[in-house]
Amino acid sequence: MTQASDAASGPTADEQGSKSSKWKWAKRAFNVFFFVAVPVLLFLLVKNLDWQEVKQALLSYKPGTLALGFAIALTSYLTYCCFDVLARFYTGHKLSIQQVVPVAFVCYAFNLNLSSWVGGIALRYRLYSRLGLDVPTITRILSLSLITNWLGYMVLAGLVFSMGFLELPKDWAVGTTSLRVIGGVLLIISSSYLLACRFSKRRTWTIRKQEINLPSLKQALIQASLGALNWSLMALVIYVLLPEKAFYPAILGVLLISSIAGVITHIPAGLGVLETVFIALMQHEFSKGTLLAALIGYRALYFLLPLLIAVVVYLVLEKRSKKMGERNQAESESGVNP
Repeated sequence: MTQASDAASGPTADEQGSKSSKWKWAKRAFNVFFFVAVPVLLFLLVKNLDWQEVKQALLSYKPGTLALGFAIALTSYLTYCCFDVLARFYTGHKLSIQQVVPVAFVCYAFNLNLSSWVGGIALRYRLYSRLGLDVPTITRILSLSLITNWLGYMVLAGLVFSMGFLELPKDWAVGTTSLRVIGGVLLIISSSYLLACRFSKRRTWTIRKQEINLPSLKQALIQASLGALNWSLMALVIYVLLPEKAFYPAILGVLLISSIAGVITHIPAGLGVLETVFIALMQHEFSKGTLLAALIGYRALYFLLPLLIAVVVYLVLEKRSKKMGERNQAESESGVNP
């Protein structure tokens, strides 16, 4: 057999061994990076917070108000976990819902506090791969989660902006009329996605060797509903921390604008961005002290407390995931569904 025919027949044993060795070293390097990066980022987050200010803001509220806010926050987190549950049916992977929900919860908390690269992407790949899922499946889970989040955003922002619930200051580059136009554009984009899911004859695309499948209309409607509900619950936490005269649709609109500003600035947890936008747009209705107290309370209830829970869950998952991954792999090789 010639050298050319050997090459055509596929990679040699030496080449396969080399690739396997490189992959093992890459996984080890990734593990080292993760165990160094996560504690460092958590330390920086804790270091940059004014805990005395957080304490004073929380003490200014009644326990019942804080309990209600935290209950809403947890409901929002559970809603986000449903993104990955929906992806379970979309991809057809065999992990149980009891395995999916803790992973999604941890990823969301780390995503909000430590950036999407750490929580939304790297951590999701790490935890799901240790549970036995391959990279293409994890990529499809991540893709569906991102689309669900931003589809819900576009539907909600499109309605809030186009209906004029929020008036922008006259000195802003984007005025109220322009904001309504933006809202209309967002509704057109989100409607186009839904129509494509219903009528498109082509259902599969391959991007960088990753296969992307267009979901059914039913799945797309569930995506839009879950995404919109999650954003609505986030705004509801702030709403319950503000005085009774607060107008919920306006609070929701300001949160949606500040979220985009946070994405653009790439600041973990949007520190400072959320406060700046809220003060700029709501200072004619509430004092700065009232707004800051509500936003600090919001950060404590929606970001910090869930993060504390997520750290504990993450440590448990790290301890259990290797054993569970080995079990799933063994069952998969034996042809037995988990």
